[in-house]
Amino acid sequence: MADAEPIIRLRRVVKTYGEGPTAFQALKGVDLDIAQGDFVAVMGPSGSGKSTTMNILGCLDVPSGGTFRFRNVPVETLDRDQRALLRRKYLGFVFQGFNLLSRTNALENVELPLVYRGEDKKTRHDLGMAALDKVGLADWWDHTPAELSGGQQQRVAIARAIVTSPDVLLADEPTGNLDSERSVEIMELLTDLNQTNGITVLMVTHEPDMAAFARTIVHFKDGLVERIEAGHAQRAALA
Repeated sequence: MADAEPIIRLRRVVKTYGEGPTAFQALKGVDLDIAQGDFVAVMGPSGSGKSTTMNILGCLDVPSGGTFRFRNVPVETLDRDQRALLRRKYLGFVFQGFNLLSRTNALENVELPLVYRGEDKKTRHDLGMAALDKVGLADWWDHTPAELSGGQQQRVAIARAIVTSPDVLLADEPTGNLDSERSVEIMELLTDLNQTNGITVLMVTHEPDMAAFARTIVHFKDGLVERIEAGHAQRAALA
């Protein structure tokens, strides 16, 4: 059940790249609330501002103006180290290209965020295996990416993203490199993680059939939120 207080709140967020006559305003005053536990698909054409917004939400970039609150903390006031700490503690990332280390096995790939957090070997192993089990790959822990299918590689990437028990999972075109069948499998996995584990999911996608798995769909256009609508999952729940 979504909380009354949003986990993420953007107000009048502006992002400008460059200065003077060559300056480009990627975001022109974005207002957006993300409820705790929601599954949000972010859509829009290239240059619409969706990727810039996701970079800000992921604490990889900062707004030029406006406010960004995460759990009511004003993120725009944090320094680089504080934003990095927020990322490590609360956020997980899934990328279109998997971004797995080719010479390490699935478990070692999943353990990587725990290495950065300074966890001991046994804790890393236990949490890593638990994450692989959640994505159905516990029996494949010792396989390298080259020994896994595209769908399996993305599952490993998702396990790596959830191994730290993040509040929010940010997924950038997570099915972009997969065929239709594997894409549906990944979307079903993200839906299960959202519903069973309560992870808030924010997913950029160009594919309407993938966005249909979300409960909320946010459409960007020309640096602004154009409209917000209920996804198929939300409409089905209310039917």
